[in-house]
Amino acid sequence: MPVAGGVWAISLLCAFLPGAAWWGAVGGGLLGAAALGALVHAHLRADARRRTDDDLRSFDAARARGGLFAIVVLAAAAAAMTAGFAMPQRTAAAELDGRVIDVYAEISSSSAAGSDGRLWFDAQTSHAGIASRPEPLTVPIRIGVERVPGLDLGSVIRVTGQVMVTDPGERAALVMFATEVEIVTPAQGVFAVAAQVREDFVERAVRLPEPGAGLLPGLAVGDTRAVTQELDDAMLASGLSHLTAVSGANCAIVVGAVFWLVALCGGGRTLRVVIALTALAAFVVLVTPEPSVIRAAVMAAIAMLTVLCGRPSAGVGVLCLAVAGILIADPWLSATPGFALSAAATAALIVLAPPLARGLARWMPHPLALAIAIPLAAQLVCGPIIALFSEQQSIVAIVANMIAGPAAPIATVIGLLACLAAPIPPLADLLAACAWLPAAWISATATVSAGLPGAQLAVIPGIAAALLVAVVSASIGVLLSVDGIAARRGVRGVSVVVLVVAVALLGARMLLAGPLVGTTVPEAWSIAACDVGQGDALVVRSQQRVALIDTGMEAEPLSTCLSALGIGRIDLLVLTHFDADHVGAAASMVGRVGTVLHGPVGSPEDSRLLSEFEEGGAALIDASTGMHGTLGEASWKVLWPRKDSAAFPAGNDASVVLEFDGGDVPRSLFLGDLSATPQRMLRDQLRGTYAVVKVAHHGSADQDTGMYDLLRPAAAIFSVGVDNDYGHPRAETLALLEAAGAVALRTDQQGRILIGTDAGELVLWTERADEAAGADETVEEPGEEPGDVDDPQ
Repeated sequence: MPVAGGVWAISLLCAFLPGAAWWGAVGGGLLGAAALGALVHAHLRADARRRTDDDLRSFDAARARGGLFAIVVLAAAAAAMTAGFAMPQRTAAAELDGRVIDVYAEISSSSAAGSDGRLWFDAQTSHAGIASRPEPLTVPIRIGVERVPGLDLGSVIRVTGQVMVTDPGERAALVMFATEVEIVTPAQGVFAVAAQVREDFVERAVRLPEPGAGLLPGLAVGDTRAVTQELDDAMLASGLSHLTAVSGANCAIVVGAVFWLVALCGGGRTLRVVIALTALAAFVVLVTPEPSVIRAAVMAAIAMLTVLCGRPSAGVGVLCLAVAGILIADPWLSATPGFALSAAATAALIVLAPPLARGLARWMPHPLALAIAIPLAAQLVCGPIIALFSEQQSIVAIVANMIAGPAAPIATVIGLLACLAAPIPPLADLLAACAWLPAAWISATATVSAGLPGAQLAVIPGIAAALLVAVVSASIGVLLSVDGIAARRGVRGVSVVVLVVAVALLGARMLLAGPLVGTTVPEAWSIAACDVGQGDALVVRSQQRVALIDTGMEAEPLSTCLSALGIGRIDLLVLTHFDADHVGAAASMVGRVGTVLHGPVGSPEDSRLLSEFEEGGAALIDASTGMHGTLGEASWKVLWPRKDSAAFPAGNDASVVLEFDGGDVPRSLFLGDLSATPQRMLRDQLRGTYAVVKVAHHGSADQDTGMYDLLRPAAAIFSVGVDNDYGHPRAETLALLEAAGAVALRTDQQGRILIGTDAGELVLWTERADEAAGADETVEEPGEEPGDVDDPQ
């Protein structure tokens, strides 16, 4: 464990501080060499002198400690050396930032559909640069392309597009948004055979009905292209996302199934191990041996074989050796959540799954107890790690894994048999249909559990959240296990208290988010700003008619907000422009919208999204200046973009700007992501002051002071994410709105924001208290002078 910990620490240091790589390599090498020299010198002196037995024992202990120290620092130095040798190439890659170049690369991973509609995959470059003179460059790169055939592992491609350098700690040195792709050399040999087998199985699987058809290829061969965005969101919310792609669990299933089958046929332990490892190697080739799969295969093989071979006590040591070896080969894996989760899950299989299985066996057959204990152990250990970086924590994950977990090995094994039976189509079809049933069970479990009130808990990621989840997970593990410290009555009593409190709090939250949701939201609101992170999602309501302006990036926070507001259907959906932080969750609204008012279309993905809405029964309107309509007793009007203006392409500066007024809706203006230039051009459209303004582009610095002087808003809404990378809202923009007399309302600090009117005054409700606004405040609507905040309490 010290070796793995030391290598992991130095790898993290080198990934985030590249300049430290050679210092770590040289310093660690010298320190390790000095330690070894000291050991040799002490050994020679000990041989030259006569010692008592106590002296020898003391010397042996000291030599063991010294030897361990030498191994730790030398292994850490090796990881630093790997990072150091990679730095010149990564530095050269950084000089290409922002340029449009040609890249020659070999694909090193399977492809997966991204939220932007592109296919994304990893590759290793060989050359990069301008089209006429690409220069040798060897770095890992992440490439996004339009959907084209032939993007198989081992294929050599030429890609043209814009590249961006990644942040320190990222494994890929560059990210490319490709506009042109050419297959230079198709996949060959076993990779070509594996690619054809995968394609045949995917084609066979997607002919089956939903639910389950799209998920089956992911369970069997790790191909997630057929998984819909809705199902992917449900798998994430229910804590089952690890089943949608190849992980250590899939590899463990293959090893365990083959090991058991050979044993059933009478094979000895050596034969079982050899055939199981051979099957695992074939499985890795089938599902593409990308780094994450190789990592999962190595760890799963260690975990399962140490248990199955009757030496579970050796598992942690061998696992740590594998972790150290993998990180020495690729130090950047230390900074990836996937690596930490893979290592933790494997450790859980070795250490926690056996006592959990013995504890569960008190109430069920041992095979079923083991099938449940494996995913349960992984979930308990991985939960605290997920809480370090995720803003959502699945409350139903443990139960969902216990329900769906036993179906995963069935789908995986039968799906792989269907792949092997591809030369006999009727048999392959039959096996695929049999594998569909457990896949449908998992899909249904994810959909149902994700739809439960309070299925996900919004948390502030960090150490505090991780500690809280760790306490709850440890309590569950103690109550279900029967070994060691878990058997102590005092420990079990504390665990019961912790779980009772946790269940009580979660139960209260589920009631408030479900049947009692209406009691948490005042009825007098007419404008709502949903807290969807770094993105826009604003609601206007008049006489039970609802308009939604943008949807944010992810479906879950939008759905949570709309549910809390008691909104099931949208009469008018405004897509101001097609950036992901404004339309990323739009697909989740298909079939629930009457009219879609949208900005200029800029790509085929934009058109496909609008087509989905049209097929779902929505009327489409291409917005332009002068368009108007009604929403209940309120009226709306489009102030931007100008229909005859080609000055601004589709995007931020062509955002739909909408004005609402009348009835119970205060006069309000929603500015999309306009920059200062179109804001200046918009001034001649503005008449009078506004009570509420949604500040343009999340409060970026690119604002027109003159426009806000004309608006004189009483309340300014900033839709921003907590600790976002853009520094939004900028201090100068906050000062600008303050000078204009506005109260700043920020979703990152105050959560969901509601605005209504009462006797000519704005009434504000915020989900969280903040210095800028209390839980319930009134603000005078703007007149000749800026409004003042008046706290009724």
